[in-house]
Amino acid sequence: MSSNRPYMLRALVEWINDNGLTPHLQVDARAPGVRVPAFAVRDDKVTLNIALRAVAHLQMDNDAVSFQARFGGVSHSVYVPMAAIEAVYARENGQGMVFPPEPQAGDAPTAAPATAGATATSQAEGAAATPPKKPPHLRVIK
Repeated sequence: MSSNRPYMLRALVEWINDNGLTPHLQVDARAPGVRVPAFAVRDDKVTLNIALRAVAHLQMDNDAVSFQARFGGVSHSVYVPMAAIEAVYARENGQGMVFPPEPQAGDAPTAAPATAGATATSQAEGAAATPPKKPPHLRVIK
């Protein structure tokens, strides 16, 4: 399946805008393909105000977020691949969402399916090597 990150991002930005707040993105500035002014980066992160009053030509598609913005009075073109977006939140109250890291191409799957021919011993060894998974945690945001 494709990533749900672009869909969640667009929904949360719309929700933040609908509530009259200012959407901000936290971005990993070291991620491949990120184009932001170097002087705006702090500790390998950059926070971007993507309010419609602060940017021009905002595009949020399934691959990236891009727009024109002024930094220090100078217009810059900004391009952020979806995988580089770490969080979206409202500046005024911090409400939003932190995104989990996207798996990179070539990463091994987190859990391999058990084969029908596996023995009880090898299954027990595999279970002992991996810690038990925690149940999912959801938080209600009002």
